[in-house]
Formats: sequence, C-alpha cells, structure tokens
Amino acid sequence: MSLSREAIVEQVKEIVGPERVVTDENVLKKNSVDRFRKYADIHGVFTLPLPAAVVKLGSTQQVSDVLAFMNQHKINGVPRTGASATEGGLETVVKNSLVLDGSGMNKIIDIDIENMQATAQCGVPLEVLENALRAKGYTTGHSPQSKPLAQMGGLVATRSIGQFSTLYGAIEDMVVGLEAVLPNGTITRIKNVPRRAAGPDIRHIIIGNEGALCYITEVTVKIFKFTPENNLYYGYILDEMKTGFEILREVMVEGYRPSIARLYDAEDGTQHFTHFAEGKCVMIFMAEGNPRMARATGEGIAEIVARYPQCTRVDSKLIENWFNNLNWGPEKVAAERVQILKTGNMGFTTEVSGDWSCINQIYERVIHRIRTEFPHADDITMLGGHSSHSYINGTNMYFVYDYNVVDCKPEEEIDKYHNPLNKIICEETIALGGSMVHHHGIGKHRVHWAKAEHGTAWALLEGLKKQFDPNGIMNTGTIYPIEK
Repeated sequence: MSLSREAIVEQVKEIVGPERVVTDENVLKKNSVDRFRKYADIHGVFTLPLPAAVVKLGSTQQVSDVLAFMNQHKINGVPRTGASATEGGLETVVKNSLVLDGSGMNKIIDIDIENMQATAQCGVPLEVLENALRAKGYTTGHSPQSKPLAQMGGLVATRSIGQFSTLYGAIEDMVVGLEAVLPNGTITRIKNVPRRAAGPDIRHIIIGNEGALCYITEVTVKIFKFTPENNLYYGYILDEMKTGFEILREVMVEGYRPSIARLYDAEDGTQHFTHFAEGKCVMIFMAEGNPRMARATGEGIAEIVARYPQCTRVDSKLIENWFNNLNWGPEKVAAERVQILKTGNMGFTTEVSGDWSCINQIYERVIHRIRTEFPHADDITMLGGHSSHSYINGTNMYFVYDYNVVDCKPEEEIDKYHNPLNKIICEETIALGGSMVHHHGIGKHRVHWAKAEHGTAWALLEGLKKQFDPNGIMNTGTIYPIEK
C-alpha cells in the first residue's frame, strides 16, 4: 500500500533530519519545473503535481538511505543539482515524488596534478572547480554556456557539451570515473583509470542517464594545462552558410583542432555581431594550448580560409570581446525574466547533429519550413541558427528562435509554440539523416522512456546486466556491482 504524502515526509525527516526536508509550498512549486516552463514559472502558473518535499542531501550515504526507502515504497524521485536544466528533465510529473537536491554536496575532493584529474562531489559548481584549477594553472576544458550555474553531477547526468568541445571533447570524453547510487541504495564506483575494454564501458550507462537510472554523487574528470595567454582569435564574415560548412569541414579533415569553431547565419548573428557584420554570416575560430600548437592551428585555419575569397577577416579583438561574454550566469537569468515580463518575448534553442553531406540541407529545410508552415509565423521575432561542436565527420547545428507570447496564456505556450516548432525541426533533421541532440522537453521524454518502456530504472539495469553478462562472469564489466 502506497504511503501518504504526510508519511513520506515524516519518514524522510527521520532518515536525513528535519532541517534537510523542505515542504514550503512556494519552494515545491518552483521545484516542480525547470526552465523549460520558464514562461509559466514567471507568471506563477504551476500545473504539474507538486513534490511531497525537496530533500537537501548532504552525503552519499544519505542518498543511499533515501533511495533505499523510496525503492521500498515505490516513490518517484527527481535528482537535481544546479537546476539550470532547460529540457523538462526536472519536472515532477508523478504525485508525491521527492526532489533529491544534491547541491549541498559541494566539496572538491582532490586536484591530482600528477594524474591530471580532479574529483568533485555532484554539487560543486563547474565554475568553482574551474576557478580552483585555474589558480593552479589548469582547466577542465569544459565550458557550457551555463558554467556559472551548472554543477558537476548534472553536467554528467545530462551528457553536457561545452563550448570548447572541438578540442577537449564533451563531458563523456572527460569523465574518468565516478560514484553513483543505484535505485535500491547500492553505492557503486567506477574507478579512475584511463581506459577499460572488458565488456561495455559502464560509464556510458551512467553518463547521460538524466537521473532515470542512478544518482551521481561524485565525478572525476581529466584536467589540462590552462594557458590563456596563448589564445588566438579568428573571425570572418561571409555571405552563405554553405561556404562556412565547407570551411569547417576542411579544417576538421585537415586535422586542426581549434577549441572553438562556430558559424552563425545572419539572423542569429544579429544578437552578437551587428556592429561589424550586419546582414552577413560570421565564422569564428579560437586556437589555444601549447604556444606552438596554437600557432600552427591558427596558421592552418587562416590558410584554409584564404582559399575562399568570399570570406573577409575581421579584427581579432572583436572576437575576443565576444568570447569574454559567452556565459549565462544568475544575473542574465534574472534579466531575462524581467525582459519576458516586459515584452512577452521568449528565446529558445534546439540542437541537432548531422554529417557534412546533410547539415546544410537540414539548416535550409528547417528554416524554410518554419517560415512558411509554422501556424504562428507572425509571432516569430527571430529565427536563425549557428553551427558549433565540429567533428571529423560532421557538426552540430543550433536553431535559435524568439517568439512573442504576449497574448498567450502561460499554460498554453508550450503546445502553441514549442511543440509545433520542435516538430518541424525533428521531422526535417531525422528525415535528412541527422539526429536530435537537445530540445526543450526532450529531457522529460528521455526520463519517461526509461521508466515507461522498462517499468522502472532498476528493471532497465537488470535487463542490461542480462544482455551484456548473462552468466554473471564479466567481473570488470558487470552492471551490478559496476566496478569495485
């Protein structure tokens, strides 16, 4: 028999202490959503079931004790740390769920220079870890736009990608080992070794699981030398995205690895570059690292771009200034809320990925369809895109769109704008051979898939265990326990 809301709260208080269990209604409302529903949140409209409580976890053992209790009584949980998510993965869609807040687990455990790795608890903000490393002359190499807000557990759980990924990789390339708690309370650890080849790489069961499979409590990532004095900035203006995609491909194929390789269309570029590139596409590169490698990378890129006379280089200082204002901290979030209330103008981004042969077609088809078929096209105040995170075989594309919702009820905004826009982007991307990387709401769907298709997270883990290790003999690659 399921526990009542009151019984859930009282028993959790006994486990972690009453001071760690928050039941204030306003707090519960704010914790029933993430920034996917920011328009409704700003207007104080909350339509999802409220959680029974927000549990402020203080240790791995507390996570284990709470999950064991929840597993016993079939109570839904929503793990979270920095709460900077924008995709709906933090929504409390089940009545009397618990929000498991790990932001208080915020110790930097170790900065190991000899082994070039840093270990931090899940609630350590990336910017805090990054500043601690930079003080010693090192960096994680990870810098998503949400760096001032995001925390280590959430970055790993959502398979974060940073703005320097072309050089350093995404979070899945940086994670060395981690500690996590499985749904029944079992604490498991993947040790910090450079590589493993006995069975599947278990890290990738945990990385990107979005809280559906386990609770990440500790993360170890690679670190790199930090040498900002060697940064080199390159910016170009050009007329067509197609030309820019061709150049990006050549840079990747030739083996150069700039930390930043971006291409903006004219519409998206109006947010950053009208002071020097109004009506033009903008292409940006940054080379960094060892001075010889940075210089060789920069010179190689310049040589490739020189083959395209339609590209004009701009002053490097303009690009450096853009670079220094990339991140999205608390002050920008607060300013955005004020602006939305004042103007009713909303801004969002949907990220897709495609190989070189289809990415320009995806870009052109999506823009064309939205402009011609979207039922509320008159309300779109900006529609454009930029390419970022380039690879040897393709690149990611961000579709950026602003729309005005001044006459829309807060609870209707998603169905009226989000879903139709993302439907077009998804349809064209998949039809043309690409894949979805993120869109607002996809986090919610991923978590629900793990629960709905497999019954419970535990059932999914057990299914994987049977699939990969039917005889239970793969000691260094089994799902449970993961690795001792």
